[in-house]
Amino acid sequence: MHFQSLLFAVLFAATALFGQNSKRQFVGIELTEKGAEIQVSDGKYIISKLSECIIQTAFIPKGEAEKSDSSHAVLLQYQANSWEFQDLQTEAVKEVKSKMYILKSGAIGVKILTQPFDISYFYKTTEVSEARGYYFEHTPKIEFDLEPEEILMGAGARSLGMNRRGFRLQLYNRAHYGYETHSELMNFTMPIVLSDKGYAIHFDNPQIGWLDLDSKKENKLTYEVIGGPMRYQVIFSENWKDLTTSLTALLGRQPMPARWTLGNFSSRFGYHSEAEAKQVVAAFKKEQIPLDAIVFDLYWFGKDIQGTLGNFEFYRDSFPNGEKMIADFRSQNVKTVLITEPFVLTTSKTWKEAEQKKLLGTDSLGSAFRYDFYFGNTGLIDLYKPEARVWFWEIYKKLHAYGVAGFWGDLGEPEVHPTKLKHGDKWADEVHNIYGHDWARLLYNGYRKEYPTERPFILMRAGYSGSQHYSMVPWSGDVNRTWGGLKPQMEISMQMGLQGIAYMHSDLGGFAGANNDPELYVRWLQYGVFQPIFRPHAQQEVASEAVFKDEQTKALAKAAIELRYQLLPYNYSLAYENATTGIPLLRPIFMEFPTAKWSFSETETYMWGPSFLVHAITDSMSSSKEKVYKTNLPADASWFDYHTGCLVVKSKVNMTNNGNYNVVSTTKMLDYIPIFVRSGSFIPMSPVVQATENYRDTAVILHFYIDPQAEETSSFIWYEDDGYTFDAEAQGAAKKLICSVSNNGGTCTVLFNPEIGEKIWEKFFHFKLLIHTPDAPKSIYINGKKAAFKFNKAEQTILIKDYPKLKIQQAGLKMEILW
Repeated sequence: MHFQSLLFAVLFAATALFGQNSKRQFVGIELTEKGAEIQVSDGKYIISKLSECIIQTAFIPKGEAEKSDSSHAVLLQYQANSWEFQDLQTEAVKEVKSKMYILKSGAIGVKILTQPFDISYFYKTTEVSEARGYYFEHTPKIEFDLEPEEILMGAGARSLGMNRRGFRLQLYNRAHYGYETHSELMNFTMPIVLSDKGYAIHFDNPQIGWLDLDSKKENKLTYEVIGGPMRYQVIFSENWKDLTTSLTALLGRQPMPARWTLGNFSSRFGYHSEAEAKQVVAAFKKEQIPLDAIVFDLYWFGKDIQGTLGNFEFYRDSFPNGEKMIADFRSQNVKTVLITEPFVLTTSKTWKEAEQKKLLGTDSLGSAFRYDFYFGNTGLIDLYKPEARVWFWEIYKKLHAYGVAGFWGDLGEPEVHPTKLKHGDKWADEVHNIYGHDWARLLYNGYRKEYPTERPFILMRAGYSGSQHYSMVPWSGDVNRTWGGLKPQMEISMQMGLQGIAYMHSDLGGFAGANNDPELYVRWLQYGVFQPIFRPHAQQEVASEAVFKDEQTKALAKAAIELRYQLLPYNYSLAYENATTGIPLLRPIFMEFPTAKWSFSETETYMWGPSFLVHAITDSMSSSKEKVYKTNLPADASWFDYHTGCLVVKSKVNMTNNGNYNVVSTTKMLDYIPIFVRSGSFIPMSPVVQATENYRDTAVILHFYIDPQAEETSSFIWYEDDGYTFDAEAQGAAKKLICSVSNNGGTCTVLFNPEIGEKIWEKFFHFKLLIHTPDAPKSIYINGKKAAFKFNKAEQTILIKDYPKLKIQQAGLKMEILW
């Protein structure tokens, strides 16, 4: 009771420091099945509990009916009859002649102060307070208070730096051609804000608007929109991983991708003919550079860039045997991905049909809305008409029957979307930001119905909150082919991963312009090994494919691609982690090391999964006289240099005076970028294969890194399935090896515990174990039996001679290393 009184006294004091809505008068409060209805002078609040750490609030202005708009993003439903109600009258409350009501459930709750009116949300010791809350000033707005030093992230894909506080950001998906280090508006905006104070807010309304992240320096966060439901969810957490897990529980998680999508793509704008595409694939095979897919831009359905959008069929002059070409590629383990766009030009083969069947967005009189843009005079497929969705899906069904393995949806912002265009009873601005999202939903739902065992590959440029739920794989748009274009790519992927979109990636090598810079190309691909999708893509003036580079560049690009394939079992396991928890593959350092506050400003170093710290190189070697690259490594761990295999820094040793990190220098060279491995890591790696179809988990080497003197515990799940079946694990067609370590500085205990589905024929894991450690142990025991081993001092590795390959059956295995 004393603690409770103290808590509410603290909450009241905090409210006094922040803003309140002095014009709004409290009328009454009532508990309902949905939650709580709070009547005020200008409307009512409906506050619901969605989970143990998520609260939803909707405000219905006076005179308006409660909107029945279902959410375009939120999956969770309210928990019925969940609030405990308290009428709390403390001395502090009585002094201001007010009343305080508390809604509480577990660790989360809502505090309502009646005079002056204020609502705030709390979770343990974290509080989020409305300032004016809902108000109308030219447009509907919602306002929250911020703490003076609070760091804000989110708002979708932008190039601004990790802390986005101080910007007023438009919520309107728009392509930014040739962007570099600063872009305030890009192709994937989202009404999500994340705070370093342990919470996120999702404004649950797709209509166009603005997010003002304290641009006036008044410690205020303001959401502004043209209309629609004034509804938001507040998500609380004690750490960044849990915050992302909770956010993706709210908005959905990315299903497992097909294994081939983690391989190398051949892509450019574009391949003009069947003969040209075959020459490209043959070149990869000749050079023995691994390849899993080829992507066709718009020339597959037309000779020219302009005048052909909407054809949706092979241009037979250039692709006389398109279906056979796809089959031939497939026989070489190369998948085919085709571009499609939602525009139907008046010069296209489908214009007349689309117009006559009323499949396009309309003007106010109901006629097809025609307008000009770069590609020609056009209409836009109306995804909000059921008949248009059926028509569009039938096109994809036909292409799927050709053997197409994945689809690329381009220009889906939509690139040009006139305000006066109507989609049924809605105007363009009401659905603009969800058009790409609903396009992905169309494809995803089509696959689930027609091809339920397949995992779709849906590459798209624009989307909305929760698009990951529909297997969308977005990319960061038409970035400039310059060092300035490379610089923001890590930030964009980190930010999107925090917001639930884990597969955001860039056109490797850069897209826009004819800049032929071999060093830039190599650095972009070396970074690309550690981004979710490995897809070089560019305008055709300079080839994007490694096979067409000079010999040195080709060799370095090949080495990067081969490393990508070696990491296949690790990367696939990261995909599984993302599918089950929402935690992104590419993540900020502070997600793995919460005490590393210094890393909030890091935009070129990041974590790839729990194990790798990657330092992307975003400047030419000639741009500085420095002979080394300097990397900040969190001091909460010991670190190995991946390239040498040697321990380079021990936990808590040689920390800088500026923070909880160590600085490690790496000699400048073009061969590779600085990569470090965290002690306690398990990293399954494969021999190089020419395509993911050739991957076999029995050929894997499991690398285990351990600093004998570090005190740590960690675990990793190595996940395997057939690589293509949707919901393989749920069907009993998957297996996992749970690898865990506990090291106390003298004894290291490693446990391997398998979980093997009933449909898996081989009821075991079979692999070679390679231990990376700087010191030879006194002895090693396998399941209690002493085992002979060989320590290589130069390479700092151990091989267990008695067990050249470990066979982990369902009983599991215990290994003890004694130093």
